[in-house]
Amino acid sequence: MQTQILLTSFQTWLPHQRSNSSDDLLGAIESQLFPNFSLGFLRQLPVDIEKSSRRAIAQIDRTHPNAILCCGMAETRNTLTIESTAWRGNKSLQTTLSLDSIVANLSATEISHDAGKFVCEGLYYEVLNHIQQKQLPISCLFIHVPLLTSHNFFLISSDFCQLLDRVAKSHFSTKLQRDYTIS
Repeated sequence: MQTQILLTSFQTWLPHQRSNSSDDLLGAIESQLFPNFSLGFLRQLPVDIEKSSRRAIAQIDRTHPNAILCCGMAETRNTLTIESTAWRGNKSLQTTLSLDSIVANLSATEISHDAGKFVCEGLYYEVLNHIQQKQLPISCLFIHVPLLTSHNFFLISSDFCQLLDRVAKSHFSTKLQRDYTIS
């Protein structure tokens, strides 16, 4: 059975933004076929924590993906940044993925410990909380996407596709470990 990955993106939120780079990146890879996993998309989420979280959680409950990669735009960053932690007030939740191995040898990707205190972090926290509360066997990661240009698009999209592959492989190896210990 093939690993299923759900990808989310946001709408724009400021008047000067012509598009959201996270949604642009998902649009660019939406038609690609990947041999090791399949992709589902939930694009153009509203820039509202409650509404976007409700839609994402409903999609998770409806489609039962193996992994979720929530994506948002980070206008001031130059690389893809994968977020380790989401905060709500003084409570934090972390991804269960091994971030060091996921970013190893990627040239345009870094680990971040600051999801931004905005709708991105709110969505990340709510999805992680849903997974934890329901004890779902789902990996979740938030990825901030820099503004995409003709100079960085190939590098960013290449790293993103490698991230997808690594998350899929991580899920597969975790499933094998669970199956082996149950047997």
